[in-house]
Amino acid sequence: MSMRSNWIVLAASASLATGLIAQPGPRGRGGPDGARFIGAQPGMPGRVVRNAAYSAELITETSQALADGNRIKRTSTSKIYRDSEGRTRREQSLDSLNSLAASSNLPPVVFISDPVAGADYALNPSDKTATKSSRPRPMGGEGRRGPQPNQGRTADAGRMQPRGRANDPNFKSEQLGRQLIEGVPADGTRTTLTIPAGQIGNEHAMQIVTETWYSPELQTTVLSKRSDPRSGETTFRLVNISRAEPPRTLFDVPVDFKVSETSRGRAGFGPLRK
Repeated sequence: MSMRSNWIVLAASASLATGLIAQPGPRGRGGPDGARFIGAQPGMPGRVVRNAAYSAELITETSQALADGNRIKRTSTSKIYRDSEGRTRREQSLDSLNSLAASSNLPPVVFISDPVAGADYALNPSDKTATKSSRPRPMGGEGRRGPQPNQGRTADAGRMQPRGRANDPNFKSEQLGRQLIEGVPADGTRTTLTIPAGQIGNEHAMQIVTETWYSPELQTTVLSKRSDPRSGETTFRLVNISRAEPPRTLFDVPVDFKVSETSRGRAGFGPLRK
């Protein structure tokens, strides 16, 4: 792979913190919903969560059936940590962030968000470099940022419907009760969005079904399943959940790393080496 194709710049603030995955839809609007939302990875909420420390592995599984009967399946694993002060750390491969790079063998990377110090970091352990960006201050004080995408629904197990959906006959939301997910009590919600025939050029009606299990104790989603005829099935789940306080050193940049600063609210990488 060329150096140019290895030039990847990643937003390590809000977009990576929430783990949102989206693709542009038809005509740049994504059908009835604008951007075609594939899923929200649990474990890394956009707001600061204190006094709810944990660590876990985040497993992402995707499965897509092709028209010729073939099926594409992918599984990726990342590690996530959050301490009692709201600091977060995520360790993962860049391959898992970009399906187009699935065979590129890009190196593992680390994202650290430190609201206490007011900074975000993107670490490249392969060459011991890091980029730092300052966190924007919340308007009106901490905690006034409001819910992030998909967060308003999960925060109360789905009782808050997306804006404009309350009276939408093509949208249905139902509560699934509470059950233990990986030993953690979680509240379940299932939403079904029906795209009527012909709305985006589809011959028949399509249904997009999302099932989310939110833990009030951890204040994060521990399991999310999404089935979309356009993109297949995607599952995010937390496993090996530990409520122990992670070591403080996990949220510090190692002293032998070379740190450079980027523009406000954005942290990324220069050329990445295999």
